[in-house]
Amino acid sequence: MKLKRPIHLLTPTEISTHLADGLHNRFQRSDKVLVIIPDSTRSLPLPVLFREITDQLMGQVTQLDFMIALGTHPPMSEDAILSHVGITPTAKTTYYANVNLFNHTWNHPESLVTLTTISDEEVSSLTDGLIKMPLPVTINRKILDYDVALVCGPVFPHEVAGFSGGNKYFFPGISGPEVIDFTHWVGALMSSRQVIGTYDTPIRRLINRAAQEIPCFRMFINLVVLENSLAGIYIGDHKSKAWLEAAEHSSKLHISWMTKPVNQALARIPLMYDDLWTGAKGMYKLEPVIADGGEIILFAPHICELSYTHGRLLDRIGFHGIEFFRAHWETYQHFPWTVLAHSAHVRGDAIYINGEETPRIQLTLASLISKERCKKVGLGYCDPKSIDLTWWETNTHPDYLYVPRAGEHLFRLTSNSID
Repeated sequence: MKLKRPIHLLTPTEISTHLADGLHNRFQRSDKVLVIIPDSTRSLPLPVLFREITDQLMGQVTQLDFMIALGTHPPMSEDAILSHVGITPTAKTTYYANVNLFNHTWNHPESLVTLTTISDEEVSSLTDGLIKMPLPVTINRKILDYDVALVCGPVFPHEVAGFSGGNKYFFPGISGPEVIDFTHWVGALMSSRQVIGTYDTPIRRLINRAAQEIPCFRMFINLVVLENSLAGIYIGDHKSKAWLEAAEHSSKLHISWMTKPVNQALARIPLMYDDLWTGAKGMYKLEPVIADGGEIILFAPHICELSYTHGRLLDRIGFHGIEFFRAHWETYQHFPWTVLAHSAHVRGDAIYINGEETPRIQLTLASLISKERCKKVGLGYCDPKSIDLTWWETNTHPDYLYVPRAGEHLFRLTSNSID
């Protein structure tokens, strides 16, 4: 199946004009501005955007810095950061000498600050009663040093928030483990198949509420991206509809609707996803169109780790559905909820009856993760060398689906049914 293409991809001149128009007269000369950007697991032409933003703002504001919204992803090295934003070490020490480039550090308590605590009653209301407990709103304390926080990142269908982007770059992007655990777990309680590709979700409401506590002014450069090219730029402050406009554009570009489910799909995982923690997006985006008892094969011959941050915990926990965790909550409640949520998302919908768990579909890894390890954590295994890509690329049988660049494009059924 061919993915939909946008009618028009923005040229460099159009990108520059969009940014100039959207950012003009938005800042005071005395402003200190922190630009929040994604890491290398998101598609966007960041070097172009970095250059345009710095060229337009460096002479207009007192301070301009960038922070990478890692969530719990591993920190990027200095060389990797420079490559990520498209500048050389020499340029960093000369033209960009006064521009700081920060990794977010989610697991360093001294780098975090608690802005407030959302009450259990309000949390329950925001999450439609899914969970009732107070939520400490923790965030990277560097944000207190700035007058403006400018988010620059893409908007895609997302397994936890419905669509990514917007305030999600604050929570969980640069937040503490409390918010990260909380938001991911609530998303898992709802299931990815129900949430993904929808605008209004309990998680979106929760992160929007948390973002109200950020003391600096919030601006957004919401991007609609196709394979590192830009199809749309929507700029506005926290009161505008810029994020929703970007999400609506993304839904037209990044969602393919199918009339019938398929029995088997092969998701080819791009190199930018270097572990299953990120590469599992290929599963999330295909799960809605897989028939009961069907299979998703994640073809990722470059991946050799479940998670560079949480791999050891996943080896202990394995991959299970929400019903399993509920049945064994006393055993698992003390594990990081983010890891439990990831486990549940990867497993997908599953029933747990009389001590036996039955997933709705099978997830099989064709990667460098060993057969023994896959079996231990409850996933299927396939030797990537045994995959005939030519067959998948040329096959047109309606029971099979091949996605050559999986992870950002969502497939859904026109019936939109959740069995």
